Amino acid sequence: MTDQRTAWGWGLASIDAAGNTLDVWYPELKLGQAPAESARPNHNFGAIAHDEADARGVRRVPVFTVSKLDEPIEDAADAYLRLHLLSMRLAKPNTLNLDGIFAKLNNVVWTNYGPFAVEDFALRKLDVMATTRQAGAALAPHVDVSVLSIDKFPRMVDYVVPSGVRIGDADRVRLGAHLSEGTTVMHAGFVNFNAGTLGVSMVEGRVSQGVVVGNGSDIGGGASIMGTLSGGGKLKNSIGEHSLLGANAGIGISLGDNCVVEAGLYVTAGTKVTIYDKAKVAAGEPLETVKGAELSGKDNILFIRNSVSGRIEARYRKTGIELNEKLHKN
Repeated sequence: MTDQRTAWGWGLASIDAAGNTLDVWYPELKLGQAPAESARPNHNFGAIAHDEADARGVRRVPVFTVSKLDEPIEDAADAYLRLHLLSMRLAKPNTLNLDGIFAKLNNVVWTNYGPFAVEDFALRKLDVMATTRQAGAALAPHVDVSVLSIDKFPRMVDYVVPSGVRIGDADRVRLGAHLSEGTTVMHAGFVNFNAGTLGVSMVEGRVSQGVVVGNGSDIGGGASIMGTLSGGGKLKNSIGEHSLLGANAGIGISLGDNCVVEAGLYVTAGTKVTIYDKAKVAAGEPLETVKGAELSGKDNILFIRNSVSGRIEARYRKTGIELNEKLHKN
């Protein structure tokens, strides 16, 4: 294994009363062979690390993690390191071994006071509220704990804030998302872990796990790209450069460069698509019909539904779309 397939760094782990790791935050990570223990840098977490449980019943403990990126995930600390690598842009989607990641992560109550264990959340919430009230008279008399989500994956921005991006709703981008500079994720957009963009992009729809979107492409409002979770299969779909997935459209195949799927049209691997050929139409010859899978990943295609016949057609498209340069200069 080469040095580039190993990563390491100090993380700050949240450990609950049962000894479970709720999360790990890595402010900085390095690729390559980890230094010997005697040569390790200091973690510099200072007072924010504490071995005594706080009102949540959580200890914050420094952990030094070395991850062998091609091998199975060892534990929660290893899983969080790999998710950080993706969001830090130190690794692209589908380049790390993430098999079995769900089994290594605990379900967590994510709140404005940090992560809580699920099992004793109600009692721990009372403890936190009582502690904050005692902290000083300046605090409001009814301090509350707001639950953001109950999930195995936290919001990306609580751990990694990538440069050169805009995110309308931070709740809709999971840790492990890969957002390149120039990416805009609008308020209804969603980017899962091990998915994201490889250049300037507009995301108004759903980018599912395993999906990558090329430079200059636009995922329209309400659009979706079929991923690999929940029985979606093993084939990882992608979108090439300067392509458009129209509003409320969807794909279960990959798009190449300079492609467009018209608004409201869903094209899957089994969809029957007629290849529109002007010369054949002029000559009165029959047109070829193929399954969507045969067009997966091919460039310069416009997918539309013929408003007269109702059939789905693939037509040649010479050029790709152009995003607003000023809009994506983040």
